[in-house]
Amino acid sequence: MDQSLHGSCLCGAVSYQLSSALKAFTHCHCRKCQKAHGAAFATYASAPRSALAITADASALKAYPSSPGVTRQFCGHCGSSLFWSDARGAFPDWISIAVATLDTPFQPAKQRHSCIEDKACWYQLDDARRPR
Repeated sequence: MDQSLHGSCLCGAVSYQLSSALKAFTHCHCRKCQKAHGAAFATYASAPRSALAITADASALKAYPSSPGVTRQFCGHCGSSLFWSDARGAFPDWISIAVATLDTPFQPAKQRHSCIEDKACWYQLDDARRPR
């Protein structure tokens, strides 16, 4: 990766830097992501936890254990969803970044949708975007 990626929450209190390329660019349709983001789905990509540095106001970063082993992190001031991780999953040393919080433009190599069986009934998922 030639440059690092930078991101922040809505109010700018929490900002971060990634020193690694993002992988597993995923639009998750599970109910927990819908609730956490107030949207039809949440879009995340992952990086090694060691590649993430909080560069401003780490004390504003709050955590919520949404499932056994799963922690969601958000700004305590504006409520922006920023990260989630799964200590019990296949990649416990990785963290998933809410892609819309990135301030640095990037283009993912590929994208996928997950948990489409839980998709919002009012959201139409284009057949061309469905995983094969």
